Amino acid sequence: MNNEMTAEQIAQSYKSAMDSVNLINAGKPEGESDSDWEKTIKRNADHLEIMLAKDYWTDEDLEPFRKAVAESAKPANNK
Repeated sequence: MNNEMTAEQIAQSYKSAMDSVNLINAGKPEGESDSDWEKTIKRNADHLEIMLAKDYWTDEDLEPFRKAVAESAKPANNK
C-alpha cells in the first residue's frame, strides 16, 4: 500500500467487514426473494474475500470473515 492505514481506519475496515459477516450469518430476511438474497450474499462474500486479501491487518481476528465466506458457499437450501 502506498499509504499507511491508521489504527482508526483499520478498525473501521474491520467493522465494515463484520457488517458483511453479520448479514451473512443472520440468514435471509423474511420477504426477500431468493434471487435478491443470493445477490446480497455474493456481494458480501466478495467484500469479505477482498478484505481477507488486505495486508494491513495486525491482531484482528479474521476467522469470522473466513467462516462467513465458507457459509456463503453452501447451497441455499442448507442455510
